[in-house]
Amino acid sequence: MLHTCRLTLTRPIVPRVSSTSPEPATNESLPSGLYIVATPIGNLSDITLRAIDVLSWCDRIACEDTRVTGKLLKHLGISKPLMRYDDHASDGTRDRLIEQMQSEAIALVSDAGTPLVSDPGYDLVRKAREAGAVVTTIPGACAAIAGLTLSGLPNDRFLFAGFLPVKEKARAEALGELADTQATLVFYESGPRLVKSLNAIADVLPGREVSVAREITKLHEECRTGSADELAAHYEAHPPKGEIVLLAGLPPASQASAEDADKMLREALASMKTSQAAAQVAKTTGLDRKALYARAMELKAE
Repeated sequence: MLHTCRLTLTRPIVPRVSSTSPEPATNESLPSGLYIVATPIGNLSDITLRAIDVLSWCDRIACEDTRVTGKLLKHLGISKPLMRYDDHASDGTRDRLIEQMQSEAIALVSDAGTPLVSDPGYDLVRKAREAGAVVTTIPGACAAIAGLTLSGLPNDRFLFAGFLPVKEKARAEALGELADTQATLVFYESGPRLVKSLNAIADVLPGREVSVAREITKLHEECRTGSADELAAHYEAHPPKGEIVLLAGLPPASQASAEDADKMLREALASMKTSQAAAQVAKTTGLDRKALYARAMELKAE
């Protein structure tokens, strides 16, 4: 059965920054180092006050696309030097940034959401830490987490798997590697590829409940939940637009093997009481709680 939820905003909401907010007399208020700053994924109100402070007070900003970040800064009334840093940035660009952050406050942003979540920056952060630079995160919007909260799928255990491969064989192989994962799977996807990915999930991960969350935080935010086949048919008839979070819930209970259950019970028993461990594994797998409790008692006695 296909379920849909849609949020419609009558007008965009924009952030309001108090004119009385204190500003530092010198840059000493923002020590040198690297600041990982999350930006909105759609609605510009979803930027934090702390992020605005850092973007206002930093010395320069490293970003994926200077045009995209420039629009955000214009909206916030901020003017800062912008430096392009994306997946194609050279080692020299990275090294120059690391050298600058020894004496300057460098903000790292992605085009939307939290940097390093399917965005460039991993190597920069790693090398910056190795160089002794102070690295600070300013958390905020993340499409993967927002999609998970909208979906209604189990969220006590989930795996973010980024973008699925473009080619059919590689996509099927990637999904096959995740077939036994006892967790909700979270992917990023584009509109033109969504139907192909849904068909692949129907073939490789049969029986999983699937959700498609798109245009998150924007005017036409939408989340549809159903089987992969149902969703593929819907989006075949109604080609989707916008950025998409694609989620696949837990495998059917019958696919959870005794070996899987034992592994999860052992992990849970390390930090929980027997009854709590059995209840958690029952929720995750759909297996009988009483049977899991009895098995947990056996494992504790081994």
